[in-house]
Amino acid sequence: MKFRKFGRLSLAAVAAVALGLGMTACGGGTIGYMWVLGDTLTSSGGQVAGFKIDNYTGNLTATVGSPYSSGGANPISIAVRPGGRYVYVVNAGSSGTTGNVQVFLVGGDGILTEQQSYNTQGGTPVWVTTDAGGNFVYVLDQLDPTNTAAGTAAGTATGNGDITVFSINPNTGRLTLVTNQQIKNPDGTQLTYFPVGKNPTMVKTSSSGCLLTLDTGDQTVFPYTANSSSGQLTLTTNSVVQLGTANATSINAGGSYVFLTDAGANQIIPYTIGANCALSTVTGGSVANLGGTSNPVNSLYVPGTGGTNYVYVLNQSTTNGNTPNSSISGFTINSAGQLQVVADPKNNPYAVGSTPVCLIEDPSDKYLYTSNNGDGTVTGKQLDKSNGQLSDLVRGTSFQAVGKATCLAVTGAID
Repeated sequence: MKFRKFGRLSLAAVAAVALGLGMTACGGGTIGYMWVLGDTLTSSGGQVAGFKIDNYTGNLTATVGSPYSSGGANPISIAVRPGGRYVYVVNAGSSGTTGNVQVFLVGGDGILTEQQSYNTQGGTPVWVTTDAGGNFVYVLDQLDPTNTAAGTAAGTATGNGDITVFSINPNTGRLTLVTNQQIKNPDGTQLTYFPVGKNPTMVKTSSSGCLLTLDTGDQTVFPYTANSSSGQLTLTTNSVVQLGTANATSINAGGSYVFLTDAGANQIIPYTIGANCALSTVTGGSVANLGGTSNPVNSLYVPGTGGTNYVYVLNQSTTNGNTPNSSISGFTINSAGQLQVVADPKNNPYAVGSTPVCLIEDPSDKYLYTSNNGDGTVTGKQLDKSNGQLSDLVRGTSFQAVGKATCLAVTGAID
């Protein structure tokens, strides 16, 4: 009897520990957290769906209190400060409302709590990213401050966008504006933003300290170097890069490479990134997307095993019935930076939900997830880093988010 009682107590203790770690009989505990933005198309503004990521299956389960208010209208981009304690959501705004950056504190089990909201220097913010050290937030505005009614009337509007730079307080997550120390206004004050080209849509940082902005209005890339101590951005000596593309839709950086997707020609263009953020086209040039795919809108660089790395491209549509309507194209990167199709002819390209917009890798490097605007879902895929192949998750691949899903972000342990 004593032995049985001891056994029951031991089992109870194990169960308590499992529950404390978020483990269940069907899963392996929480490996990280995910937040997915959703435009609800109502006056109440946008929302953020929160999920826990199961370690063993990649399955998503909602966090307590999800969905959360995004703190504004039309949430469009999201970034997590390294360490996972603070989340930054960019709300682009809508007619009658201005855009903003909403700061969230991440609590236990990935629960979001609204902190403070900040305005950017320009209009219609569309993208946010942080530096690798978690010291600065960079927010991309489609319109710089000259593009106001007064500026247009005075003939001083540039039609260009800008980057608003904020420093991050590591203890509170709060933001402080970083002014442009290189350019002054006519009145002698420092400019409060950093200019970029026309109709910018995406900005990404590289491991070499470059900040690269894709300007779809004039099909250019603005390459800035970012000072890791001050947050200052300096336009590099090679200045603006003329892409010569028909319709560049996204820019991403990984390792020593930069990848552009061009929906106009349904191609991917790899570049090497060198000194002073200079971009040089990889030998062999652009690479055609997989047959049947159409409208590539984003990509993701994923380090593999054994020195092999990968690029995954999001396609919103198809040109024939033999290819999934929305899909991921998988490519390997060889030693020269050239792209070659992942060897998986029966499955590559890989089917995802309707009209995907963003793609991310989970903190354990085992799963990929897409946010799908057309049906408001998240698609999960298992990743084989030895060969680049993707497969469906073992317990279902599609998870309902909220509203018209836009972008998503993940974090692992919260420091």
